[in-house]
Amino acid sequence: MKLSDFDFDLPDDLIATRPAVPRSSARLLVAQGDVITDSTVSSLTNWLRPGDRLVLNDTRVIPARLSGTRRRISAQGETEARIEVTLLEPRADGSWGGLLKPLKKVKPGEVIRFSADLSATLEGVQDGQGALRFNLNGDDFDAALAEAGAMPLPPYIAAKRAADEQDKTDYQTVWARHSGAVAAPTASLHFDEPLLAALRAFGVDFTHVTLHVGAGTFLPVKVEDVTTHKMHAEWGRVSEQAAAEIAATKSGGGRVIPVGTTALRLIESAARNGQIAAWEGETDIFIYPGFRFNVTDALMTNFHLPKSTLLMLVSALMGQERIRSVYAHAVQEGYRFFSYGDASLLIPPGA
Repeated sequence: MKLSDFDFDLPDDLIATRPAVPRSSARLLVAQGDVITDSTVSSLTNWLRPGDRLVLNDTRVIPARLSGTRRRISAQGETEARIEVTLLEPRADGSWGGLLKPLKKVKPGEVIRFSADLSATLEGVQDGQGALRFNLNGDDFDAALAEAGAMPLPPYIAAKRAADEQDKTDYQTVWARHSGAVAAPTASLHFDEPLLAALRAFGVDFTHVTLHVGAGTFLPVKVEDVTTHKMHAEWGRVSEQAAAEIAATKSGGGRVIPVGTTALRLIESAARNGQIAAWEGETDIFIYPGFRFNVTDALMTNFHLPKSTLLMLVSALMGQERIRSVYAHAVQEGYRFFSYGDASLLIPPGA
């Protein structure tokens, strides 16, 4: 299975840099078996059934991009350097892993100040990442980070424009709860309160799980034989209640439909023994054609990068040829791609 099997031509003008307003007005490509229908997210009740269960990732994106200064006293007097930091993940010892630019301008033991309230000490460097120890913890840290930080927009948006205050709302789901992600579960960005109310009234059920999306989600695949690719690990949790809800839907004949590839990867990680169960830990599950899905019946997701692991995931669910035709239709019809783009509802034959 070659990397080139997952390539396609994507016009640059189809990469969305702002989301649809309102959220649920985004376009929705519905691929049901061999049929493709152009619809909108607000019309989801046309495609779902009473008794279906949507699985939602309730991670909260932190404003992980920070700009600060490092001051140093030398024989020449006080010098100052501007340091850009992208937080990657919290570590078990209470420090944060992060990317520092320029890394050579900071030495272990030196302090980077981001605001009057927030600073961090560089404790060490390994594999190009810095270990940062912040001066605040808990709610105080969250509040100071919200003030000083900017949303970590994906590289393909950040290359076109800088993050701004609007992104702090736009790049967060309406049900975000547990802080820790540095990228949004972007299919979930299409949901607003009116749509959620309409789905509940229609008889659709919801289950919340948590997967803290890491920056590794944007890492390119660099091997030609995709089966040898090593996935990054991300922390997730499926609670006892969540597992019971999903199991009840399966046994009752309803469909389990993750909203986003993050929710799908998590529930399939929790069902590797064949049935869903409570689970917590780091998952590096890699889903590509040939994968056996144990709980997922369909998937709502955005449109993904050429040659990406997420394109491989949707190909595993629908089939490679089917996904090629879906993406060809999306390009031809001008669907907006990636994190702030439009959505697809992928329903395999028989689901």
